[in-house]
Amino acid sequence: MAINPDAAGTVGEPTEIAWTSDDSLLYALGVGAGQTDPTGFELEFTTENSRGIDQLALPTQVVVMGRGGIPDFGDFDLAALLHGEQHIRLHQSLPAAGKAISRGNIGDIYDKGKAALVYIETEVTDTEGNPLWTSRAGLFITGEGGWGGERGPANTWQLPDRPADQVSGYDTRVDQALLYRLSSDRNPLHSDPTFAAMAGFDRPILHGLCTFGVTGRALLHTLCESDVDRFGSMGGRFKSPVMPGEHLDVHIWDDGDQYLFQTRVDDRVVFDAGVFTKR
Repeated sequence: MAINPDAAGTVGEPTEIAWTSDDSLLYALGVGAGQTDPTGFELEFTTENSRGIDQLALPTQVVVMGRGGIPDFGDFDLAALLHGEQHIRLHQSLPAAGKAISRGNIGDIYDKGKAALVYIETEVTDTEGNPLWTSRAGLFITGEGGWGGERGPANTWQLPDRPADQVSGYDTRVDQALLYRLSSDRNPLHSDPTFAAMAGFDRPILHGLCTFGVTGRALLHTLCESDVDRFGSMGGRFKSPVMPGEHLDVHIWDDGDQYLFQTRVDDRVVFDAGVFTKR
């Protein structure tokens, strides 16, 4: 059985989700919070008992939450799945601990010829029905295209013809993937050297969503002055893998009512077509 293009538009059942203070601390450490100055920077994300500091959750933590209740859209080889895009929008700041109601649905399904592009969309509200966040993930599934469906709209994002207005950079740790995997993703591609070699890599690679989280930290601190209440939306496309220990630079351009960004390792683009907005 292949993927089912007719699944587009189907909506899953509401699912209750919950997260704890420890979950938020572990996620923050997994995307590098506290690494540059563990006693003086990002303590609101890395500790829950520092005097005079209230614990907060990083906005990008929503990518590891609310995954339940996704409708079925067919059967395929999981090894053929690539996480191509990720977009999030915060309607209010994420509490460091809490409960919520998540509802997943299948968005558009496009025929890319040699692959299918499936969008998974999630709407999350608090227990009183107030919107918390929305997310949209684009999944490329190789070998599942060619049924004659729509290819989907072309990407209109363009790299500005000028140097970045701001560049914010962070190192990743050589054990970053081992720490990040504890938040959600136990894919052996990020931990097992033998499995990584079978996939064509010299060693396990960093999770794409970890790169997304490190990038989100840079945008939060650079554009929002570390104020989670000002973090609105963030999204873009995964371009190439990152190896744990590599340095990430986020190049940011002011584009009026939004910001454009790219994440790079030296001259190699690893996250592309980025758009960020404030609340």
